[in-house]
Amino acid sequence: MTAEMLSIVNGLVFDGVGPEPVECPVHTEGGRIASLEGPPPEGARVVDARGRVVTPGLIDAHLHAYTVSLDLLENEALPMSYVSAKAARRLEGALRRGFTTVRDVAGGDIGLRMAVEEGLIAGPRYLFTGPGLTQTGGHADPRPGHLAVDVLGHHAGEIVDGVDDLRRAVRERFRTGSHAIKLFTSGGVASPTDPLRNPQYSAEEVRAVCDEASRRDSYVAAHAYSSEAIVHSVTNGVRTIEHGNLLDERTATVMAEYGAYLVPTLIAYDAMGRRGAALGLPAVSYRKNREVLDAGLSSIEIARRAGVRIGLGTDLVGDLEDEQLREFRNRCEVDTVTDVLRSATSVNAAILRRRDLGVIREGAVADLVVLAGNPFERTDVLWSPQRLVIRSGKVVEA
Repeated sequence: MTAEMLSIVNGLVFDGVGPEPVECPVHTEGGRIASLEGPPPEGARVVDARGRVVTPGLIDAHLHAYTVSLDLLENEALPMSYVSAKAARRLEGALRRGFTTVRDVAGGDIGLRMAVEEGLIAGPRYLFTGPGLTQTGGHADPRPGHLAVDVLGHHAGEIVDGVDDLRRAVRERFRTGSHAIKLFTSGGVASPTDPLRNPQYSAEEVRAVCDEASRRDSYVAAHAYSSEAIVHSVTNGVRTIEHGNLLDERTATVMAEYGAYLVPTLIAYDAMGRRGAALGLPAVSYRKNREVLDAGLSSIEIARRAGVRIGLGTDLVGDLEDEQLREFRNRCEVDTVTDVLRSATSVNAAILRRRDLGVIREGAVADLVVLAGNPFERTDVLWSPQRLVIRSGKVVEA
């Protein structure tokens, strides 16, 4: 049987690495990029991209398939059958927006990945960490202080204290297919009882988790806002800092020294600020959200000046997930189009340790997005939903 072939012609191609797009064809075969020159091979499906820019498939390095409610306690108590159905819709929506790969940090499981791989649901390439690890009273502990309740679901987070129990939890995640490990090492917006800035978990606990991950040739991603929490994380082995809104120049220098990545998620705070009240976001969370929203843009400028490599994530929970593409609008306030696209493609692929993703070159996976125009001329093309999405060499039909 002849492998499926696709050719994109007459477009400008941003390869995920270079400073600007160049005109060349993209020929794919068998789910891989076969060539970037010459005419379409006989029998190929041809896409005319004249006047448009072709990019690598986008990568969302901070997505939550199972966080379907802004209320953390409700989210953990919802039936798994319902959460899974919502997760399938969320993944399909992400794929249609051009995110051909996602990293689910704090949630997901091997069953959801199997469903995507077997075509039971439409979705992007799916990498997950399983429930994020949180200390008692930490960010992913959803229990209000005045209620004696148990956490039921562990859809997004699991309370695990102590070095030995953390080691067991990490080993169980790798046994069941996790790509990496997620830790909560500072307070958060949606959690009810923890201060935003305080570091969480002891140094010994963080090091134990990172040790277990490194021996599986994997890594740890940490939710951390404040400079104190970020330094606490990276100096004890954490590889990617999620959010990082409150970092300062000294902290960014430490991140660069340790080779840590930053994954900002500006749209999460923007969307919660605009829509959170209508969706039931508590007043205490709204106040926390305002603090991290105001600092978010500055953190990216600080990190880039220090030489920190910056990825791209969205962190949208509940019904806010439809704002995923607006992360590009926010990022364009402080970054060039080239840097924003690199973040969403080759830098995120480096975070995932996948050299075959996030780039357009011979041999790479044929994940591609044909935008509706040229974002180097009109930046709003980046967040326009009008686009053609290709996953593993196959057009995602509308």
